[in-house]
Amino acid sequence: MALSHTRHYERLTGPEVGKRINAASILLLPIGAIEQHGPHLPMSVDHVIAHETANAVVSECGDDLDVWQLPTLSVSKSNEHAWSPGTLVLSADTMMRVLLDLARSVATTGVERLVLLNGHGGNTTLLNTALREIRLETGLKTFLMHPMLPPAYGGASTEEELGMGIHGGRDETAVFMHLRPDEVDLSVSQRKVPEALADNTHVKFGGSTSFGWLSNDFDPEGYIGDPTGATAELGQSLFDNAVSTLSEAMVEVKSFDFGR
Repeated sequence: MALSHTRHYERLTGPEVGKRINAASILLLPIGAIEQHGPHLPMSVDHVIAHETANAVVSECGDDLDVWQLPTLSVSKSNEHAWSPGTLVLSADTMMRVLLDLARSVATTGVERLVLLNGHGGNTTLLNTALREIRLETGLKTFLMHPMLPPAYGGASTEEELGMGIHGGRDETAVFMHLRPDEVDLSVSQRKVPEALADNTHVKFGGSTSFGWLSNDFDPEGYIGDPTGATAELGQSLFDNAVSTLSEAMVEVKSFDFGR
């Protein structure tokens, strides 16, 4: 699937923005992270998944729905991994200010719809808050999508991982293997599932009672899940399904108007 580079926002000239971006357009902001993912994956995982998913979605439906891809925000709120040297972190306050500044900037184009495509689970709560803050500040209609909804926030995880493959686990590793096969080393991966939490009814990932955590609370290597069964073939299937689902959602984003 070839990407139409003309739908990369930054490739427009200043005068072209005024001619090609309008109230009927959708702006798509991919948001990733640069953070530790254990010894088997590079720190770029969330950035790559967000960026490549956005590329594919814009290629799939950009022309039909007038979707424009903003530059990927590669550094975000990764403070649950700040214990690991090299992880790049924006504070919650800084992240919110960055999002509001970007929203104010794009609102000057006359666009009405801004979609955040989030590749890092740790951003989820803040981004849901940002949807309303941006709406209040700029009037933009705001939306949040995920390539895969994080299991810690109600998304699915594998039965083998007891619903807790939340960071560097099978599915995330598989998708990255599909996108960057030369950058994965499964030979150093192990099962890292917090088995004891599975017996809880409420206080667990995806349970009714949330809890604060850092990624090294569960294991010193800082990944949570079982990547040992990941394959590039599985990753391609997950990636293709995500692109299809997100492209379908974009159709509803295009026409969304609060039920009026």
